[in-house]
Order: sequence, then C-alpha cells, then structure tokens
Amino acid sequence: MNDRFEIPARLKNTSLFLIAVGVLALVGGIACLLMGHNSTDVDKSRFWAVLLHDSVFFTLMAAACIFIQAASNLAQASWLVAYRRVPEAIGANVWVFGTIAAVIMFIIVFCYRDSHGIDAIYPWVTPGNDKVLLGKSAFLNKGMFVGFTVVTIGLWSFFGRKFRAMSIAQESAPKNDTKIYWKVFRLSGLFLLVYALSQMSTIPWMWVMSIQAHWYSTMFSWYSFASVFVSAFSLILLWVVYLKNQGNLQLVSKEHIHDLGKFMFAFSIFWTYLWFAQYMLIWYSNQPDETFYFKMRQQGPYTIIFYANFIINFCMPLLILMARPSKRNYFTITFMAMVIIFGHWLDFFQMIMPGPLGAEWHINWYEIGIFMGFAGIMIFTVSRTLTKSSLIPANNIMLKEAVVHLS
Repeated sequence: MNDRFEIPARLKNTSLFLIAVGVLALVGGIACLLMGHNSTDVDKSRFWAVLLHDSVFFTLMAAACIFIQAASNLAQASWLVAYRRVPEAIGANVWVFGTIAAVIMFIIVFCYRDSHGIDAIYPWVTPGNDKVLLGKSAFLNKGMFVGFTVVTIGLWSFFGRKFRAMSIAQESAPKNDTKIYWKVFRLSGLFLLVYALSQMSTIPWMWVMSIQAHWYSTMFSWYSFASVFVSAFSLILLWVVYLKNQGNLQLVSKEHIHDLGKFMFAFSIFWTYLWFAQYMLIWYSNQPDETFYFKMRQQGPYTIIFYANFIINFCMPLLILMARPSKRNYFTITFMAMVIIFGHWLDFFQMIMPGPLGAEWHINWYEIGIFMGFAGIMIFTVSRTLTKSSLIPANNIMLKEAVVHLS
C-alpha cells in the first residue's frame, strides 16, 4: 500500500530541458525587443500576449484539477480515489502558475504601453474617449482587476494545497475514521462556490474577454471552462499512464483509464455544444457589435486557426474516442490526450491573440518555446509533489470500492 514515486533521471532532465527552452525563448524575445531597431508595437504586444496566453491557460488547467477533486468528493465518486494523488499534485501547484500569471498581467496593466501610450492588450486600461470602455469602467478598472486576481489565485492556491494536505492526513487517521472525509466534503462544497464566482463568471471576463472589451458573451465563462476542464482530464490521464508505465499505480486498471477516456470524449462534445451555441446565437442575431469577434476569426486572418480548432477539438475526439476499444488502448488515449491539450491551447490562442495582434499573428519559435517552458514547469513541479507521499491514498474509506471499480 506504500506506492512511492521517484523521479526518473529522464523525466527530470526533460523537464529541465523544457524549462531551459522556455527561458531561452523568453530571453530571445527580450533581446529582440531591446536590440531590434525595427521593433513595432505588434512585436511588443506579441511578447506580452504570448506570456499571458500560456500563463492563463496553465493556471486555469491546474485550477480545473481542483474542481475535479471537489466535484468527485461531493459526488462520493470512488473511481477517482485510485489515482487522486495526480489531480492533487497538479492542483497543489496552481499557486506557481497563478503567481506567474498575476505578475505578467499586472505588468501589462500597470507598465506596458505602446508607442502611442495605449495598452494594446487590455484597452480598458487606457480608454481615452471610448464611450463603450468608459461605460464599463465601474467593473473594468485596475483596482477591480487586481482585487479579483489576487483573491481568486489566493483562494485557488489555498484549496489546492488544503485538499492535498487533508488527503495525506487521512493516511495517519484512525482506521475507518470519517472525520477528515466529511471535512473535505464540506470544503469541497465551499470550493465549488468559490469556483462558480471565479472561473464560471468573473475571471474569464477579466483575464481574457476584456482583451476585446467592446465584445462580450454571456456564455464565455462556460465556454472557457469547458476548454480547460477537458484539458485537465487529458493532463491527468497523461500522468496516470506515465506512472503506470513506471510501475506505479498498480491499483489503476483499464477500467479507470476507460473512465478518463469517457470524460475526455464527453466534455469534448460539451465544449463543442458551447462553441456552437455561442457562435450560432451571435451569427443568427447578426449584431455588428458582436459579429466582428467571429468575423476576424472565421473569415479573416485567423481562418486556419478557427477551423483547426473545430477539427482538433471536436472531429478528432468524436471519431477516435467514440469507440470503446480506443478508450482502453494506452497509445490511442495518450495520443488523444496530447492532441486535446494542444487543441485547447490553440483555442485560447485564438481567444487572446486577435485583440492585441490583429492580423499579424505568429506561431513561431517564441510561441512554441514559451509553451514548452510552461510544460516543463508543470512536469517539474508536479513530479516533485508526487514524490512527497504515497501514490495510494491509504486509509481512504472508498479505496476498496475504487479497486473493484468497473466501467
């Protein structure tokens, strides 16, 4: 029952290599701005927008792992218990990505300006005489932005670390003692309230939708949630399969892998439902202040990203993950997990980039390098967290039910 994970040298070296690539990309981006005599406002916006894109995506994905824990606790779902150390380890490190994201966003809000003195990423910071932006200033202002960001990241970090600490404390509790179990149950309900008031409403408005503050959608928070939620399940699956291949998580069977595959499939369909509902309502109403958002993405310079987003995040999961054998095949399910994470990274790319960059978008060495850096940080922090306790939540009152779980 004491399943300990030791970081293999290859995994450690891989994470450090990816972090090094990210640092080099960051240094290269800074050097291009400082040394490039022909650097434009678009180049400066690209530098900060890429950092914003990756930091927000990884922060929201880590927070979604806390949501998965809380939802399964309230549902008393035993199937997750067999590998709950994985979402615990990811969620416990949300503070790392949240801190990075906060620093980047605060620099953009308080320091970044283009050659015209305008914040090209968050235009509401320098509204000028724009009546629409001035009309939203009661909500879109620096004080509200900082307040919501600090409180949200602080609460997510607290719950992420608390859930893991209490799960580990259960191991040394008296046998069959349920005191900690019910305390976690109550905390899970409290976290879902926090999550509903942050991820499901205000935070996507502040961090992402306000980049194009003239446009708004009442479905945007749900849409962005679906994107990071299915990405979180894919990330959990990658770690579970990796740990299985290392000889750990022997309690995890193909039934558990199958369940993760079903969630990846189901919430890819859910994401598509929200994608279509948001798009269809705006297309049908044909309001000029709404349609410009999709016109640039579907018929403008982001056309290839728009359709690739649909193919990767809907068509591929639908065609590949629908069959039962594909959700039980380790190679297929691992491949699809990587595809889904990349697909929703691309989804956030097209949410964020058209605002500050307009038609001058890139997916070049800088975009790929920064993404690799954040991936390296994720591997490094999660693997270190996994080594600090047994991978089997011993003494969990639902452990036996998790072992005999059938899909």
